Amino acid sequence: MSQTTVLCMASYFKGEAFMRQAKLEGAKVFLLTEEKLAHEKWPRESLDEVFLMPDMTKVQDLIHAISYLFRANKIDQIIALDEYDVENVATLREHLRLPGMGQSHTRYFRDKLAMRMRASANGIRVPNFTSVFNYDTIRDYMGKTPAPWVLKPRTEASTMGIKKINNSEELWRWFDQLGDQQSSFLLEQFIPGDVFHVDSLVWDGKIVFSSSQKYGKPPLSIYHDGGIFTTQTLDPKSKDALALKAINAAMVKSQGMERGVTHAEFIKGHVDGEMYFLEVAARVGGANISDLIEQATGVNPWAEWARLEIATIRGETYKVKKSFQKYGGLINTLAKQEHPDMSSYNDPEVVWKSDKKDHAGLIVVSDTIERTNELMDSYVERFSNDFLAVATPKESAH
Repeated sequence: MSQTTVLCMASYFKGEAFMRQAKLEGAKVFLLTEEKLAHEKWPRESLDEVFLMPDMTKVQDLIHAISYLFRANKIDQIIALDEYDVENVATLREHLRLPGMGQSHTRYFRDKLAMRMRASANGIRVPNFTSVFNYDTIRDYMGKTPAPWVLKPRTEASTMGIKKINNSEELWRWFDQLGDQQSSFLLEQFIPGDVFHVDSLVWDGKIVFSSSQKYGKPPLSIYHDGGIFTTQTLDPKSKDALALKAINAAMVKSQGMERGVTHAEFIKGHVDGEMYFLEVAARVGGANISDLIEQATGVNPWAEWARLEIATIRGETYKVKKSFQKYGGLINTLAKQEHPDMSSYNDPEVVWKSDKKDHAGLIVVSDTIERTNELMDSYVERFSNDFLAVATPKESAH
């Protein structure tokens, strides 16, 4: 059997565990990233070669570069390590006739309008929404769906660019500002509620591992108003965890994921107590969520994703690593210090601390959910006093 070769594309610094595991599986591993990231701490001992591009947003340049690389290297798969690489990798797969999700299928994991339409058509509960192509359709929607609404970019990651809209006049003013860009948005009912996320590994269309967690303050509120980012694992037998397991499984089936990873977000409405599907991405969760999952379950989503992809290429069967169940919490914030001193956060349950410049973050893990809750409540208050800084929200990552 010829050696398996994977090309990892990353327009942000992430995915080190994927590359290390792919090398451990015996694969040849290439990395394509931007010149400005050349000096990041990539796992160079696991990389056969690193290729640099001045700008990874230019699709035609990527096609030329990867096609040239292909002349001397038979690449079996291209992996998008970041949200903003997913569409370009789909285009490259189409061009090079590689397996995996192509451009149309990728939209169900990238385009918020496409994923809602697909999920809704398959009976998944979603907030009332509409495209913003036709003004009569928009007027009809506003007449039937009471404000407030949220105007969302269809292909931004996380909560970037989302606007809360309180009335129709405010919406039309935003459309005036957006001009020709307005068709790249969707309009959705704002549902007050608790926001959850489920990170999954999928093999042959079935979820073989998942971790359900609840955000503290909703990410949209933190992004626009500032605050401490937190997320905590749920008791897998709790009502919320069981509801999430059901809607997440239905969503994965609806979107047609066969093999890979998903990071999905859901909201439990305060008014009706129902779970609504918000969005899903075909990638590992960011903001150190993968570190929390590993500490609380023993499963590293990045490493398992690599094992899964290599097994797919080789036509082998994949079986997820055996997991355990503990209770964990993650705290992250932009810090007012360049290198925050977290030495006083020294409870034995602290299993990880961030070393990222201008950030403070840690993970706690306990055998009981009560102890995790106690530590998280205490630490969030202390983080607010010791570290918290607030930055102006970005409209786009690029």
